[in-house]
Amino acid sequence: MTDALIIIDMQQGAFVEGPPIHDAVGLIGRLNKLADAVRARDGAVVFIQHDGPPGDPFHPDRPGWNLIEDLAPHPTDTVIRKKSCDAFLGTSLDEFLRSKAIDRLIITGWATDYCVDTTVRSALARGYPTVVPSDGHTAANRPHLPAEKIIEHHNAIWADFIAPGGPAVVCPSSDVIHQNAALPDRHPRA
Repeated sequence: MTDALIIIDMQQGAFVEGPPIHDAVGLIGRLNKLADAVRARDGAVVFIQHDGPPGDPFHPDRPGWNLIEDLAPHPTDTVIRKKSCDAFLGTSLDEFLRSKAIDRLIITGWATDYCVDTTVRSALARGYPTVVPSDGHTAANRPHLPAEKIIEHHNAIWADFIAPGGPAVVCPSSDVIHQNAALPDRHPRA
């Protein structure tokens, strides 16, 4: 099975310029370990970067567009730019995954309740077997809900999501890193 690790919007505009992000340091360390594990199995690591409109912290001309410095991208990794919450919409992501014969997606990043959620749902709707590390995504506190509850809620939804190939496999990053071959392949692509 060939995996693609999708790392969404881990950009300075959120982690340096925005409100405090839940467990940011821990998440960055786990993403680097996940990336190393996927690369070691000849999988693909894909960084998704959001292109905001002029004046937005995520505009490509602003420092906030850059990936956070503590991530460790390799020259062989791929960067795909997006303009909406869905990393598939209007991008080359699906084409890239098909060209690399990717069998399963591991979706991570920021923000759980926006771009990560939308991309997980889009991947499941496209029939991709999808793994979401339960500790591989994050958010900031919202006025109506703390980040921990946002993460908990979305992990529960994705694990029970009705999709053509079944729900996402939601498990800790350590399971993805150390037991990847043992992760269930509950929904092979047709």
